[in-house]
Amino acid sequence: MADLAHIDPVEIDRVIIRFAGDSGDGMQLTGDRFTSASAVFGNDLATLPEFPAEIRAPAGTLAGVSAFQVHISDHEITTPGDAPNVLVAMNPAALRSELHHLAPGGTVIVNTDAFEERNLTKAGYRDNPLTDGSLEPYTVYEVPMTSLTKDAVAPLGVKPRDAERSKNFFALGLVSWMYTRPSEPTLRWIDEKFAKTPQVVAANRAAFTTGHAFGETAELFDHPYSVRPAHHDPGTYTNVTGNTALAWGLVAAGQLAQLPIFLGGYPITPASDILHELSRHKNFGIRTLQAEDEIAGIGAALGAALGAPRGHHHQRPGIASSPRRWGSPSASSCRSSWSTSSAAGPPPGCPPRPSRPTSSRRSTAATANRPCRSSRRTARRSASTPPSRQHASRSSTGPR
Repeated sequence: MADLAHIDPVEIDRVIIRFAGDSGDGMQLTGDRFTSASAVFGNDLATLPEFPAEIRAPAGTLAGVSAFQVHISDHEITTPGDAPNVLVAMNPAALRSELHHLAPGGTVIVNTDAFEERNLTKAGYRDNPLTDGSLEPYTVYEVPMTSLTKDAVAPLGVKPRDAERSKNFFALGLVSWMYTRPSEPTLRWIDEKFAKTPQVVAANRAAFTTGHAFGETAELFDHPYSVRPAHHDPGTYTNVTGNTALAWGLVAAGQLAQLPIFLGGYPITPASDILHELSRHKNFGIRTLQAEDEIAGIGAALGAALGAPRGHHHQRPGIASSPRRWGSPSASSCRSSWSTSSAAGPPPGCPPRPSRPTSSRRSTAATANRPCRSSRRTARRSASTPPSRQHASRSSTGPR
């Protein structure tokens, strides 16, 4: 086979890629870094992160799968896409949980090191899907990501357990090569993010460059692909997630109303990002409190709203978990609001069946028969889909 370094990429107008693995495999980070590199390259994009619905699900189980879907294009797009063209599965649970999303004839990249009998059993497989013929409708690339990562970082003196944590950067390097993403933004981000731990910097850089080199030299792939930059009007662009947009909206609301904003929040994925973002804007009169639980956060927001600030509470599991606090007489007579980023389904840790009270209160924006201002950003899902879905980012700018 010819040297792939000298083969011109095949141009395509768009591609949808879905990264999936255990919640500790760094799939959100991998998807975010691929997205950022694509934004720097100039593609239009939209993303859809998915977080496990169950808190601390056992490793290797379907309930613990975390996924990140990114849609990049050479023209304007408005959604993260329906069916991915590429699925990167870091373990059997990720493959079983996410394969049904993949488009017919799509590409599957699997970490073969994770397909051990124990992990197959956890995921509910009787036979190994890599050998039983069930993946014949797809193009499958089997890559021993974990062992290759360990070999790459071994000269750095990294412990095997710590070395395994860098395998997501190997996957990122491989997919970055497949779709001709620039390496410099990712390598620069690694240097800045882990500057205080030089060994982690070295390990992640080694894993990324090894994955990139593997794609170029392994002779598994016929050619890389290229998605040209999209045409954008001149302006300043940024990637904005739904959580960031909500936080900026609260800042803007406080400025327009000439009122300080107080957030009483309970830190849980994915709502934590709102608390993190608002805490950076103290110069706009924003005050934040990390509460022990949702009820404490609501109580703090109501208490603040009885004074000068405008109180706001954001939580993931759904507003129906605290009806009495929101339905108290004080809640209907003060300047307070709430928002939720959870899916229209059961709270974390509960059985996967539709939660009618939660959905009802979201749709009527009322709790305990008292009107309540609401900001809804939810994603409908069926009871058979374990992870909560959170619509996230698209490339946005002022001129649009």
